[in-house]
Amino acid sequence: MEYKYVVLTNTTIGSFMSQLDANIVLISLPTIIRELPGTTTIDAIWVIMGYLLVSATLLLTFGRLADIYGRVKLYNLGFAVFTVGSALCSVAPTGGSLVLFRLIQGVGGALIFSNNAAILTDTFPVEERGRAIGINQVLGISGSVIGLVGGGVLTAALGWRSIFWINIPVGIFATSWAYKKLKELAKTRKEPLDPLGNCLFAIGLSAFLIGLTLGAISGYTWIETLMMISGLVMLVLFIYVETKARSPMMDVSLFKIKAFSSGMISNFLGSIARGAVSLLFVFYFQGALLLDALTAGILIIPFSIAFVSLGPLSGYLSDKYGARSFSTGGLVISAVASLWFAFLPANVSYDIFVLPMILIGVGAGMFVAPNIASIMNASPASRRGTAAGMSATMITTGFLLSMGIAFVMLATSMPASTLQAIFAGLPITANELNVSVFMNAIHKIFLLLAAINVIAAITSSLRGTKPIGQQALKAIR
Repeated sequence: MEYKYVVLTNTTIGSFMSQLDANIVLISLPTIIRELPGTTTIDAIWVIMGYLLVSATLLLTFGRLADIYGRVKLYNLGFAVFTVGSALCSVAPTGGSLVLFRLIQGVGGALIFSNNAAILTDTFPVEERGRAIGINQVLGISGSVIGLVGGGVLTAALGWRSIFWINIPVGIFATSWAYKKLKELAKTRKEPLDPLGNCLFAIGLSAFLIGLTLGAISGYTWIETLMMISGLVMLVLFIYVETKARSPMMDVSLFKIKAFSSGMISNFLGSIARGAVSLLFVFYFQGALLLDALTAGILIIPFSIAFVSLGPLSGYLSDKYGARSFSTGGLVISAVASLWFAFLPANVSYDIFVLPMILIGVGAGMFVAPNIASIMNASPASRRGTAAGMSATMITTGFLLSMGIAFVMLATSMPASTLQAIFAGLPITANELNVSVFMNAIHKIFLLLAAINVIAAITSSLRGTKPIGQQALKAIR
């Protein structure tokens, strides 16, 4: 097999696995709560949120380390850590230990996800990058949707521990294959680390997101509010420190490149706009229609198919015609679909509901690959690890913020116990839920997501002509 396709295959496996595990446990949560000793609903919620939070706080750091020590080295380490974390999760004796082992998995997932795009960009020529990144990113992100179905099927057939078993043989194979076949093509830069920036970003983002999600689940007290304010203050300090640091882990000078800044901002906003979509679909099917979790996951399949189908195609076409029209058009389509959802009644037939679901999948598929390819093309070769980490951080943080926003808006419209039960996939009776109030909250969330998509589309349209290589370095200097 030609080397570039070895790289594409291996990194796509890594991307798929890391994204799959972000959602595969969602459908299995009721079984985990029943069968794992000492597991509470809060434990179950943090089995999901903890994985994403660890990834979000470490992606930027790992991207920075990749430029210093080598992208392939960190990527290979990520596969190994992810596989070990999966094995530990499969034998977790309590709910608390499962949360801890999921954090280990999150570290491995962050090592993989932060280096995927940079390794692909190093390997593929510029005229093929959009298609390669499209295949990698879309199949990877589709794993988070496929996990909604896969988790239910595996749990029903083999028990909840089987959702972690499947990672072990795949992880061992992919780790050994990557170690033997992948080569370090980029030149490393021996620069000092940025410990102050690392601490400010990790603690600040963790404090803000933990405060936001805990408040959405259990109500905002002075503790959650203080955590959010403290987190925001530390993030502001982080940006200031990075502008002064000699070797910053977030290279803010990259934002001087128009194509980079436009792509990165639209990446963040687009992630907020689509991050909670799959979860909202599950909320709708379980909360409004009172369906079981596995059925809800199966009904979301058309969204996944549309997303996967459009990603590689839009990436291929963007290689020929540029990223701006495809990424911007995808965001506009997503905005229209979100607006459509905002006016659907609770009793609408699935034949109608599936149409905007497919449309929002088409929009997301059109946007992701061209936009990431544009960001990586606009990044100097020596900064691609940092750029990939920044891009992955924007995506993961956007997803967490999106879910946090959804939780907050839903929590204000229904009892916390009902919200927790829906999120955990527990059965809800008609007497426990006011469907009209629930749908009103869903409509408001989709209206907000539509507005964010519009803002992201405007930002995306401003990217202009992307500078590459030395042109990008000159733009920074």
